[in-house]
Amino acid sequence: MATLPALQLIETLRARHGPVLFHQSGGCCDGSSPMCYPVGEFIVGDRDVRLGEIGGAGFYISPSQFEYWKHTQLIIDVVPGRGGMFSLENGEGVRFLVRSRLFSDQEYLALERAGRL
Repeated sequence: MATLPALQLIETLRARHGPVLFHQSGGCCDGSSPMCYPVGEFIVGDRDVRLGEIGGAGFYISPSQFEYWKHTQLIIDVVPGRGGMFSLENGEGVRFLVRSRLFSDQEYLALERAGRL
């Protein structure tokens, strides 16, 4: 899910760059930031997991990151600061940030039953 400021930034970036997608970074250059790219300029891996959409933008994560995060709800927010070097919000004075909370036992069971895990 995404906060209102994140949804507003997604709209701004979409107006400027066209359709966008997110990939949850697993580290390296930009830490573990949610990275925003123009559709077609980032190749989603065959094994990457599509978590859903935020603001009409697909949100993907690598299989290893999914295993680590599958017990949590990811909440994409925006905070002041410098965006990821390769992410579209770089230079906007804000950056996307992942907040999270553990799913309750009932939520996790429901996701399992729905085949989402």
